Amino acid sequence: MKYLPKFLGKKKNTTVKEQKEDKRELLKKRYQLYQELLSNNNTVLELMADMEEKLSGEFFFDRHYINQKISEIAEGVKIIIDRLNEISNNKFFALHERFLGVVSNIEKLLTRRREIPLSSYTIPFDKITKEIVDSLGNKNANLGEVRNHLRIPTPEGFAISAFAFKRFMEHNKIFERIRRTLFELRLDNLEVLNNKSFEIQDLVMKAEIHQELEREIMYAYSRLCDKYGKKVMVSVRSSALQEDGEFSFAGQYATFLNVTSDLILQRYKEVIASLFTPRAIFYYKTKGLHEHDMVMSVGVLEMIDAKAAGVMYSRDPNRPKEDTLIISAARGLGKSVVEGVVTPEAYVLSRDNLEIIERNIPEQKAMFVCRADGEIEEVSLPVEMKGKPSLSEEEIKTLAEYAIAIENHYESPQDIEWAIDKGGRPYILQTRPLMILTREPTRPVPIHVAGYNILIDKGIIACKGIGFGKAYIVRTEEDLENFPEGAVLVAKHTSAKYVTVMNKASAIITDVGGTAGHMASLAREFQVPTILDTEIATEILKDRQEITVDAINCNIYEGHVKELEEFAEIKEDPLKGTQLFKTLEGVLKWVVPLNLVDPEDVGFKPEFCETLHDITRFCHEMAMREMFTITEIPSQEVEVSDSPRLVAPIPMEVYLIDLGGGIKGAPKKLTPEYIYSIPFNAFCNGLTSMKWPEPRPFDIKGFMSMVAHTATIPEGELYRIGDRSFSFITREYMNFSIRLGYHLSTVEAYAGESINDNYLRFFFKGGGAGRDRRFRRVRLVSEILKRLDFNVKVVEDLIDASITKYKKPAIEKRLEVLGKLTAYTKQLDMVMYNDAITDMYIEDFVKEHIKGKI
Repeated sequence: MKYLPKFLGKKKNTTVKEQKEDKRELLKKRYQLYQELLSNNNTVLELMADMEEKLSGEFFFDRHYINQKISEIAEGVKIIIDRLNEISNNKFFALHERFLGVVSNIEKLLTRRREIPLSSYTIPFDKITKEIVDSLGNKNANLGEVRNHLRIPTPEGFAISAFAFKRFMEHNKIFERIRRTLFELRLDNLEVLNNKSFEIQDLVMKAEIHQELEREIMYAYSRLCDKYGKKVMVSVRSSALQEDGEFSFAGQYATFLNVTSDLILQRYKEVIASLFTPRAIFYYKTKGLHEHDMVMSVGVLEMIDAKAAGVMYSRDPNRPKEDTLIISAARGLGKSVVEGVVTPEAYVLSRDNLEIIERNIPEQKAMFVCRADGEIEEVSLPVEMKGKPSLSEEEIKTLAEYAIAIENHYESPQDIEWAIDKGGRPYILQTRPLMILTREPTRPVPIHVAGYNILIDKGIIACKGIGFGKAYIVRTEEDLENFPEGAVLVAKHTSAKYVTVMNKASAIITDVGGTAGHMASLAREFQVPTILDTEIATEILKDRQEITVDAINCNIYEGHVKELEEFAEIKEDPLKGTQLFKTLEGVLKWVVPLNLVDPEDVGFKPEFCETLHDITRFCHEMAMREMFTITEIPSQEVEVSDSPRLVAPIPMEVYLIDLGGGIKGAPKKLTPEYIYSIPFNAFCNGLTSMKWPEPRPFDIKGFMSMVAHTATIPEGELYRIGDRSFSFITREYMNFSIRLGYHLSTVEAYAGESINDNYLRFFFKGGGAGRDRRFRRVRLVSEILKRLDFNVKVVEDLIDASITKYKKPAIEKRLEVLGKLTAYTKQLDMVMYNDAITDMYIEDFVKEHIKGKI
């Protein structure tokens, strides 16, 4: 508002009254802008907290959720920047550039596109290795790798490339249409999902395979037949680019067995269409994959008319520490095993000597076989085969050797499909990484552990976990310098400055604070178990007291609860390794981390904002500062004399400027009952509840000191001593400029329902006594403010104190005490002629107005 006279100027052809009204409207507009900034700041912080919560693995979300929330956050941050610049006359225009830079980095993560490499439409398996996985998908590439590098038998055949898929989709002009539909699909409406899935599959099945692609597929098939001198049956198998790699997509896509030559092209389209079944769409979205990741390569392989088939694990997935492997088998095609139609034979082998440790051979009643017309038929098992193993000892050993060789090649446990033809020749049909259970499931954390005293059982959990350690109560910033490794940080309120010890802290507890605040975000980022808003932690917990923090059930125990040790390191959910979580984690690195922690740091500038959280933190701080400067406008500029004067039992001439909702109606006599402003009423209650100081015993030294100091005050300052006091007010806001004798103080407060908006700032400058007495007054005020939990800065005889993120009742209580303190300290420096007297006044005030009441 110090720019207000500059851009208002003198208006021509307007009355003085109109100019006054214009100035008032500008002040109201400024407050409205501030309100909008606060509102958007809260919304953005809540959105950030919601997104961070998803990283716990306990809540379902998809990529659409990430895109939507990021869009909402970005829009909110943009509004925050705009409102700050409107308030400050574009003082922080550079924030726009930083904002665009951060958003650009986020967009790169969210709009990444898989590039499909140029290749032939078909590639024979004799020429396939893992080096061309981007063209053929993991399933085809792995099979070629096993065949050509390990020299382990696989079926003859060829792969239809991802580039062929791209050309097929583009030829029919359905690529972008399908991608757009997929992006807009939500998983919370299964009916819509099913309908859209059917529409997409129908598009694919009605699409035309262009002549060039058809020619190459059928030519590759003819080359396969040439190897056998006859037409051969084939299997047509999916090999999506994301399949059998980081994501298994097990059973999500189509495979067709015993396919005749005239159906190869039809089955090819059906495999492509299986990319878009409801379950496949659900799977890819829950894994956080991009629409551009949905690309299908297809394998066309000689059909193995198996006498036995199945699956083998190169290690036991449930007991990975045991050096064993498992072979599951059934007679006929492996379809019965992979689809769970039968209970297969099971062989557990020692990996050291390949001896069979366990075997289980249940009675198999039926099996799947190939028919000459291309169909698959389930037939009864011949009587002579019932109860007998489908594999010989030698076949079991051979398969086990293949499993170990494949695991050694890939350097990870493998899930392998195999078949043995009627001539006894084994083939590997597929291999992919095996999901291993890395830990035993833990029991639920007990709600209460018997035998231990619960010190606190209330609060808000900001970050889940269990922490043990000695309580370390942080009262000042300096306390952080000596924070011990493994201690539990206990504080009155939250502060982003605690980030400096979060890598040491085993847990964090505060009396006040909310989960959408800056520190709560940092706690989640550092995964420090955190309980906020206990209200009584700093009273109940003693410094260096051994405690256990259960930030799962919101309990704080006395002592070290050994029974909770097993839960102290909660392992990450397996879903955290998916692309969905990686995308969320990558995006949040540009959103949540807070680097601008201390507003007094030289680096607290727009150019050092690295994340959207940094930008909101900077804007919030600067907005409060800009609003604080509202009292820099001289009283004649805001026409205080035209504003209503407060009628109250206080020796002050106070005028109120209502910016909206602060005063009821337009009373002729403005008494406190007409004032709606929450912070002003609280402060006024303090002013009026005190007996204002009687003349104290006259101290000639103090009086002469005041006279001498007054003689040094510049003429302009002397003029301001006689100024009236005035306050800008709204329902939730107050900016009170108090001129009382030789002292100038400003009290600004916001007291609303949102804890993130609330703050209280006190600024004091002046004094009519000599240096010693003025400094004793500063010490008295600053010490009392510290007892009220203010963050206090003192330079010479200037005090700048503040608290933030307190609940409305707590702000009101402190405002009332500040009102009392204003009355208590009126001309007090004239009688504070030594430090002992000052200490006495401090303790008297604390005892009377703070102790046991705040």
